Amino acid sequence: MAQILIVDDSPTEIHVLSTILEKLGHSVITASNGEEGVAKAKAEKPELILMDVVMPGMNGFQATRQLSRDDETSHIPIIIVTTKDQETDRVWGLRQGAKDYLTKPVEESMLVDKVNALIAG
Repeated sequence: MAQILIVDDSPTEIHVLSTILEKLGHSVITASNGEEGVAKAKAEKPELILMDVVMPGMNGFQATRQLSRDDETSHIPIIIVTTKDQETDRVWGLRQGAKDYLTKPVEESMLVDKVNALIAG
């Protein structure tokens, strides 16, 4: 199965997402902010990244943009997982390089579908 990086400053959110992904057999690594997320993505080369937006320091939009424009990490698909549910946020997230966009609270079946589609694809 895949190694998936979760970047989120909420321990609760990390726990919820990790539980869903580990149940599917994926291995999970975590980062609690954008800077750490970028560093772990470069070091670990996960197959997929789940990226929160609202975090201290570098936000998820900035981290997504940095990862998607770096030759080392541009091949890694990113799904933004955030409470920001406005269409403008969604469009902006996708313009930063994210492959998909989910709003919290995440529906387990929707997350599973999107993760499977991007890992398989």
